[in-house]
Amino acid sequence: INGASGGVGTLAVQLAKALGATVTGVCRTRNVALVRSLGADHVVDYTRDDFTRDGRRHDVVFDLVGNRSLTALRRALTPDGTLVLSGGGVYRGGSLLGPIGLLARGRLLAPVVRQRVVVLATSPGRAHLDVLREHAEAGRLTPVVDRTHPLREVPEAVRYLETEHARAKVVITI
Repeated sequence: INGASGGVGTLAVQLAKALGATVTGVCRTRNVALVRSLGADHVVDYTRDDFTRDGRRHDVVFDLVGNRSLTALRRALTPDGTLVLSGGGVYRGGSLLGPIGLLARGRLLAPVVRQRVVVLATSPGRAHLDVLREHAEAGRLTPVVDRTHPLREVPEAVRYLETEHARAKVVITI
């Protein structure tokens, strides 16, 4: 899970573990302990190591950041692996289109490569929410909150999200 310490990543780590997966979480140094505490079996500090070049191959790579090329992401997969792309996160890759370009390239590449390339585009429905509720009630899924801000501090909260690599969720209280 590339982006394992973010808002979606913290939930993805827990859900993957609940479903029986061996999880490798990719995050920055200050978030290594957090990602480990969520159940990740392996944690890669992207400031020190590049998970796409460490020689390990994964059955699934869930990319929540959009900071690697399709070639690099596919290099981290087994020959029959699945790459799941999501447009989430704050993109700092320098492209005019940001993560949208990566998602579009992923859709174009999918029909012509052996590995499965999936662009995550789902609208959560009742069934999805029921599964999340069941995991939460069973103690397998706990939302992680980085910090809370009152409604009047929304601009400050947004600045924090954009510049500080927020861990997990930033919550606005009303």
